[in-house]
Parts: sequence; C-alpha cells; structure tokens
Amino acid sequence: MDLMVLSVVVILALGFDFINGFHDTANAIATSVSTRALKPRVAIMMAAVMNFVGALTFTGVAKTIGSGVANPADLPNGVEIVIAALVSAIVWNLITWWFGIPSSSSHALIGSLAGAVIAGAGTGSINSSGMLDIVKALLISPLIAFAAGFIIMWILKRIFARSSPHQVNKGFRFGQIITAAFQSFSHGTNDAQKAMGIITFALVAAGIQDTMDVPLWVKLSAALAMALGTSVGGWKIIKTMGTKIFKIEPINGFAADIGSAAVILTATLIHLPVSTTHVITSSILGVGSAKRFSSVRWSVAGRIFVAWIITIPITVFMAYAVYWVIDNVFY
Repeated sequence: MDLMVLSVVVILALGFDFINGFHDTANAIATSVSTRALKPRVAIMMAAVMNFVGALTFTGVAKTIGSGVANPADLPNGVEIVIAALVSAIVWNLITWWFGIPSSSSHALIGSLAGAVIAGAGTGSINSSGMLDIVKALLISPLIAFAAGFIIMWILKRIFARSSPHQVNKGFRFGQIITAAFQSFSHGTNDAQKAMGIITFALVAAGIQDTMDVPLWVKLSAALAMALGTSVGGWKIIKTMGTKIFKIEPINGFAADIGSAAVILTATLIHLPVSTTHVITSSILGVGSAKRFSSVRWSVAGRIFVAWIITIPITVFMAYAVYWVIDNVFY
C-alpha cells in the first residue's frame, strides 16, 4: 500500500510539473512571440528544450523546497501531506490557467505544502526559519526584477535615443531569440526543481532515503514533465503577458528577458525558490514604466497583483481541506 501511495505522489508531482510547464510557458516566450521575434510553435519548442536543460543543471532549490517548509523525516504521515499539497496546487494552477491569470505555481506549491503540514502535523512542524527565507525570496524577488527591468530599459533608451527605431527593433528582435533561450533555461533551473524537491520530500518521509539528495530518475522525470508541459503551451497566459500589460517592442522584450532571467538565475545559484511568474511580470512592468509610465495598463497589473496576494492564503486553506478529506475518507 505504501508503494502505491508513493506512486500516486510521483504521478501527482509530475502532473504538477507538466501543468507548471504549460502554465508558465508564457514566462519565457511571451515577449518574443508578441514582438514576432519567434513564431509561436518555434518559441514553445525552444522553451521546452531549454527548460529541460536548465532543469538538469542544478538541485539546490529542490533541497530548499524539500526541507525548508518542514522536515520530512519528522512526519510519519508525510506522504499523505504531499498528496494533499499537490492536489491543492494543481487545482489552483488549473483555475488560474483557465482564466488566463499569470499566478505563481511556486506560491501555490509553498502555500499548499504549508497548509497540508499544518493539517497533518500541526503548526509546530513548520520550519519557521526555512519558511521565512522562502517567503522573503518570493516577496523580494519581484521588487528586484521591477528595478532591474526599469534600469536596463532606462539605459537602453539613453544609448539608442538617436537611432532609427526600425533598425533598433530589427537588431533587438534577433537579440530576443537569445534572451528567450536564456529566459527558458533560467526558468528550468528554478521551477522544475520544485517538483524534484516535493518528490524527494516524499521519499524521505516514506523512509526510502535519508537525505534530500535528488535521485537521477527524479531529475530526469521532472525535467521531462516540465519540457512536455512547455511544449503544449499556455496561450491564454501568453496573451496576458505579451499583449495586455503594455505594447511590447523588441527592445522592451529584450530588456525584460535579461532583467528577469538574471534575477531567477541568481536565486537558483543561492538555492532560493522564486516565482518565475512574479519575477518576469514585474520585469515587464519595470520596462513598461521606464518606457512611459502611462503606457502600462495598470488595471491588468492590478488583477495580476491580486492573484499574487491571494494565492498563498487560498492554497493553505485548500490543502488543509484536501488533507482533511484524505485523512477522514481514505484512512
């Protein structure tokens, strides 16, 4: 029975990773698609490949996810906790995808894991210091990304102020191919590791392994699941990110991609999970503000901001409810 339950965890985690792939495809390619630097299908396939490569490159974020919220070795019902967390995160991702809202898969997973741990083991089982570090990274990274996007765009405006707009856009349209690939790679280095971390969390909780070292089969399966999800594409969110915040030109897309990818990769190198959705959206907002503050559709930004604010508390309650159902109906 334990092996069957653990198999359910793996399937759910890879399902979450797959959904994360098409939910967050927009993060990497929305700007390059909206400016026609890349055709949509080409952009999606490139993003899938680079996500796969990025997912296999690092494991530090996986270890943070696996031990930052709670110690899986101290949870006798840790596998059931993981199932509740994944069900909650998947449901929230599907709801926000359906309505085209670029919410955070990271917030959904962290909130769900915290809610499930509280339901299954009490608030005392939460690793307060690790949870605080994760939440701080999730909250601060969008602010840094906004500033990065603003500064990069401000510098580019000064450099190319006297250049022909047609020539500038032509050059940066080519540059966007490179930055979209970099963006996709950085996305894989951070987001795919969240599924790796949650599977490893379950393996430790089930007593199958003693450390948070990510097994090779977990790396490969999570990387493949995200790449396959990315290949499907999330067109509703691509439309929101690429066209509804402000009219993006190639130079703007280049600046947004560079700023956000740098923030994501830096977070990966210091083993901190960040919301790629929040980081990339904030970078786009920063670029738009540097271009012209009034050009940003702040009503759309406000709708996205509301989704950011409510995701963690909603998923905490959702996961708590899911765990209650699992505990009272199936056990």
